[in-house]
Amino acid sequence: MPRSALTGTRVRERRGLIGLKQADLARAVGISPSYLNLIEHNRRRIGPELLDQLAKALGVAPEALSEGAEIGLLDGLRAAATAAAPPLPELDRIEEFTGRFPGWATLLLARHDRVVHLEETVERLTDRLAHDPYLSTSLHEVLSAVASVRSTAAILAETDDIDPEWRRRFLDNLQADSLRLSQSAEAMVSYLDGTMTEDAGLASPQEELEAWLAAQDYHLPMLERPQAPDPDAVIAGAGMVLGTTSARALARAYMARYRQDARLLPLASFRAAVAEVGPDPAVLAQRFSVDLLPVIRRLATLPGAEPAVGLVACDGSGTLTLRKPIKGFALPRFGAACPLWPLYQALSRPMTPLKSVVDMPGPVESVRRRFLTYAFCQPSHPGGFDGPTVMEAVMLILPAPDAEAGQPIGTGCRVCPRRACAARREPSIVAEGF
Repeated sequence: MPRSALTGTRVRERRGLIGLKQADLARAVGISPSYLNLIEHNRRRIGPELLDQLAKALGVAPEALSEGAEIGLLDGLRAAATAAAPPLPELDRIEEFTGRFPGWATLLLARHDRVVHLEETVERLTDRLAHDPYLSTSLHEVLSAVASVRSTAAILAETDDIDPEWRRRFLDNLQADSLRLSQSAEAMVSYLDGTMTEDAGLASPQEELEAWLAAQDYHLPMLERPQAPDPDAVIAGAGMVLGTTSARALARAYMARYRQDARLLPLASFRAAVAEVGPDPAVLAQRFSVDLLPVIRRLATLPGAEPAVGLVACDGSGTLTLRKPIKGFALPRFGAACPLWPLYQALSRPMTPLKSVVDMPGPVESVRRRFLTYAFCQPSHPGGFDGPTVMEAVMLILPAPDAEAGQPIGTGCRVCPRRACAARREPSIVAEGF
């Protein structure tokens, strides 16, 4: 139902909300009660002047009657509806629902967003449990201590004639192993608590760097100025987020490259070009006469970009070296990513731009999260002409809900629910449903 057709419904709902009689409202705007009754039942259109008079009499802005619910609320409800398992709700009546019950619509969307957030949290924790080296070591230590305690306790319980000296040694071992078990369990619980409260247990220097960049929204305005500050001064201002020597070294390298990209592609002119021609890296690279990699990195760091943009980079081994997440496209923190990503296809085709539509698995079998990706791999020779070729690939990720079906991909084999996948390396630890 078009929005304009629901203006009368909003008039009736607002009038009832403030306790105003139909005859009184009709008198206030200079029309008959019968004509107002036709309007309220969406059987007569309302001209601009009458709309202004009705809005004034009802104490609301004219847009509240003509437009109804905010576009963001409507779009959110449509996304929630299409993500639901069949049978789908009445999509053609979303505007009517939000117009008549805006409070319930807002609550429903908030609950949907909460469910999506919890699903993403479960996915991250599943990935962590499957691949986190710290957790693996801690669990091994706990199990080792438990086995030692159990063995010592069995000897003491099942042997009656133990020499007093050996009994003392066994008791000392039991005490030492109990202390080791307690300390290991306490350390693991503290680590998990930190993961839950901070939503990111920083287990590596790369994660420290990415946490710092995420706090800046991946945009470093201090490096956009002609006279950029000293990198060590910027790092010092980061405090304990960049707490290790390795993380600070990664931050210096990142800032040097960011500064170089900012010189090649000044923010104001680059933003104007994106607004004019769109986020096509090849078109922008031609306009500024630069390589594709700086353009792709620059697109991922534009402040306030709409729609949101994600970025992932890897080296020649396929190891992810930089991750800027985007909602709905999960990036693994541990272990290998999905081999079907265009990022890895670009590694096998250096200097060949790849544009692909990909589908990430959604919360139910009938739903796919669709994205447009731009991938590119560029070799370099930092060791000179006779040195080794170093490969770097990047992939720009943009939401593409209206695109046609794309290549089915996942996060990584270990946590991917797709059952039929020709590229699967290992069984998944999550329920299979695709």
